[in-house]
Amino acid sequence: MGIREYAEISKFRIVAVLNLVAITSLLAASNWQVSWETILSLFIAGTISSMGASALNHYYDRDIDSLMHRTRNRPIPSARLGSRNALAYGLTLSIASVIIAYLTLNPMSAAFIALGIFFYAIIYTAWLKRINVSNIVIGGFAGSCASYAGWVAVTGTLDLLGFLVGLLVFIWTPSHFWCLAIKNKEEYASAKVPMLPVLVGDKVAAKYVLVNTMVLVPYSIMLYFFGLGILYLIITSIMGAMMLAYNFKLIRNPTKDIAWKVYKVSSPYLAIIFLALMFDTIVSL
Repeated sequence: MGIREYAEISKFRIVAVLNLVAITSLLAASNWQVSWETILSLFIAGTISSMGASALNHYYDRDIDSLMHRTRNRPIPSARLGSRNALAYGLTLSIASVIIAYLTLNPMSAAFIALGIFFYAIIYTAWLKRINVSNIVIGGFAGSCASYAGWVAVTGTLDLLGFLVGLLVFIWTPSHFWCLAIKNKEEYASAKVPMLPVLVGDKVAAKYVLVNTMVLVPYSIMLYFFGLGILYLIITSIMGAMMLAYNFKLIRNPTKDIAWKVYKVSSPYLAIIFLALMFDTIVSL
């Protein structure tokens, strides 16, 4: 048991994505008129909240992780880290993140950080993941909370554009994770996790992915008409066309390899859209 094990259950890749979402939302909401102290506070609170929520996810999922090949070597099921230590680590970071946000940002930002932790660790992980096919759909709201926490850190309130921007994460989530579920369908089935492909098969699941993406792409572009600029429109249109092209490939050939490629393409999609949002505000100044 050491630093490596705690780092593994912290899921730093997810931390990086959520920090990007939160900070780009902060900069877009403020038109870059924000202090470095506020950015640093959001980064610290966002980082440890994501680490804490991920640790709680590892703690609760330790039983099903031991049943799946791709997760059985994680720190808790492989006995490299005690479950109580992981629980204490997750709770400590989660509570600390809310306190830091409350003291250094504002109560609204702290509330959204707390809500994000609650949705991911309780609503998704402890409740829906094992019983409901819509688990990842509803659980995606946890990612939206990162955007909302960043937005309200400078505005104090969540306006219409801020709400719509955060909803991007919610809408993007199914297209991303259903592809991962197609890739790992047998493992989810062996662990009795009711992911969409387990219940309806790969071919039907691929159609759901396409339908969701056909909502996501025009929704992303639609935000242009709420005051965003031409740079945002160009980038979202290009990324949307790429997403749809890969989704149609999956419809024609719903294999694990194609699903994995769509998953890998959808990974940078969200990051690039939020970066476009952030840099668009510079061009518009």
